[in-house]
Amino acid sequence: MSSIGVVFAESRRKALVAYVTVGYPTVESTLAIVPLLAECGCDIVELGVPFSDPLADGATIQEASHQALQTGVTPQTCLEVAEQIRQKTDVALAFMTYYNPVLHYGLEVFCTACAKAGVEGLIVPDLPPDESTDLDNAARNHGLDLIFLLTPTSTTERIRLVVEKSRGFVYVVSLLGVTGARDSLPTGLRDFVGRIRQETAKPLCVGFGISTPDQARQVGQLADGVIVGSRLVQLIRDDKPPYESVTSFVRGLRVALDQ
Repeated sequence: MSSIGVVFAESRRKALVAYVTVGYPTVESTLAIVPLLAECGCDIVELGVPFSDPLADGATIQEASHQALQTGVTPQTCLEVAEQIRQKTDVALAFMTYYNPVLHYGLEVFCTACAKAGVEGLIVPDLPPDESTDLDNAARNHGLDLIFLLTPTSTTERIRLVVEKSRGFVYVVSLLGVTGARDSLPTGLRDFVGRIRQETAKPLCVGFGISTPDQARQVGQLADGVIVGSRLVQLIRDDKPPYESVTSFVRGLRVALDQ
């Protein structure tokens, strides 16, 4: 079982999953912040691999990816950063990326490098599960969890396919549209999670739009984990060492989930 699977198998608390864009605002800040996130109660950290066409991401993460690319961050950089992070913390790590950079790198070679760097999962939003055989096989060969996404428009047939294919957890997209902080949770989220729960006992983690401790608490009542990205990226952008705003925010999320 991967470290991602262990998070849900051995912990009695709801999982807190944090997203950061590698190299934003600097590589040094990523190296400092990820261990800090673990210390503040994050169970899994998604390392965003900057990409020029991040179709699932809203303005905040698009800008972060653009700036990271401008400073020369590449998939190879992300692998090197992950390896350095692994030397500092044992928090579970997953790459959030798109298919094109992985394909360009080489599926088998990329998965080999991920395993060597200490990355345990891959989230590829633009890879449909029914077209994922090649990457799925490569990921399995190296003990990586390939995590798929479900959106509110997913049919029962699609839900069954995604929950069958996903390893580690199922990524539940809370709303239609792209990532980004929102003022409130979608009204149909409870029913959507309930539909998925009818089809699987695998862990469900809800992301997109969660930006406050109260929202995290509400989602924690429905699912096994909460994913927070855009709001955290905003704080990272505006914060400076010792990252007091980031620390306060993440600890607040942890307390809310533990309630």
